[in-house]
Amino acid sequence: MLPGFRRRSAARTARVLRYRAAPQVVSARQGDRTILLDARRGRYFGLDETGAEIWRLLGEDAPEGTTLTTLVDRMEESYATSRDLLERDATEFVARLRRARLVVSA
Repeated sequence: MLPGFRRRSAARTARVLRYRAAPQVVSARQGDRTILLDARRGRYFGLDETGAEIWRLLGEDAPEGTTLTTLVDRMEESYATSRDLLERDATEFVARLRRARLVVSA
């Protein structure tokens, strides 16, 4: 390794990437839950209240996308828990959404 050069950590890179809802995904609110439909694959997904809040922040509130840092900042205003826990849970949830192809990098 060259002196003075370090790789960016994956976690740091993930925080600066912008994410948004995938264009083929349609959502509908049903009480406290949100239902997602991946129109390409014909698959449904159900989100609880917290998942629905993250989905809203990734989609309708930020059509150009949002970073994980901004997402956590916004959630920190609503949830009485530590920022570390919010960061960990939001990062894991967005990663699951990406694996399911429900969100994409903006």
